[in-house]
Amino acid sequence: MPKIITVAHQKGGVGKSTLALNLAACFIGQLNIALVDIDPQGSISGLKELFPDITIITEDQFSQIQALDYDVVIVDTPPYLSARLPELFQISDYVLVPTKAGFFDVMAIKGTLELINQAQQLQPGLKAGIVLNMVKHRSGINSEVTELLKSMEAPTLKTVIHDRVSFARSPINGGVLTSEDKKAKEEITSLAGEIVEAIK
Repeated sequence: MPKIITVAHQKGGVGKSTLALNLAACFIGQLNIALVDIDPQGSISGLKELFPDITIITEDQFSQIQALDYDVVIVDTPPYLSARLPELFQISDYVLVPTKAGFFDVMAIKGTLELINQAQQLQPGLKAGIVLNMVKHRSGINSEVTELLKSMEAPTLKTVIHDRVSFARSPINGGVLTSEDKKAKEEITSLAGEIVEAIK
C-alpha cells in the first residue's frame, strides 16, 4: 500500500498543482512515484509528455488509489470542497494545505482544516501541515497572520515557498529541480523532507 500525500485547499490560485508536481519530482530516482490528478481542470494530466519519469494518473482511477503499486502517491485536488475530500483524507497519510500569506487567504483554509480534523478522528494516524506558498520577497508575514496560523489545528511547516519565476515556469520546464534556481530547489526539497519526516 502506498503512502498517500494529498495537496488540498478549497481556494484556487494557491499553487496546489505546482507544489504537487514539484514534490513528485523530488522522489524521482529514489521511490516509485505516481501523481493523481482529480482536479476536473486536469492541469497536471496534460503534462504527461513533459514529465516522462512521473506516472500521472487521472480521476477515473480514484477508487483504486490505495491499491496502486507505488511507494508514494501524491494527489492534486480541485479548488473547492469536493465531496470526495472526506473519503480521500481518510485514506491519506498526509494532507498538505498550501496558503498564501495574506489574512484572508489563511482564513480561507478553515473549511479544509475542519475536514482534516474530522478525518483524523476516524484515522488518528493522518498527519497534516500548512505551508506558506507563493510568498512575495521582502514581504514580512504580519503578526495577525502569524497568530492566526498558530491557532490553526494543523501545524505550520518551517519551509516557506517563495514566489519565484522558476516555480511558475516549472510545469513546462520539467520542474524546479531541473532549473538553475538553487533557492527554489532548496525550498522544494526542504518541504519534501518535512513531509517524509512526518509520515515515516
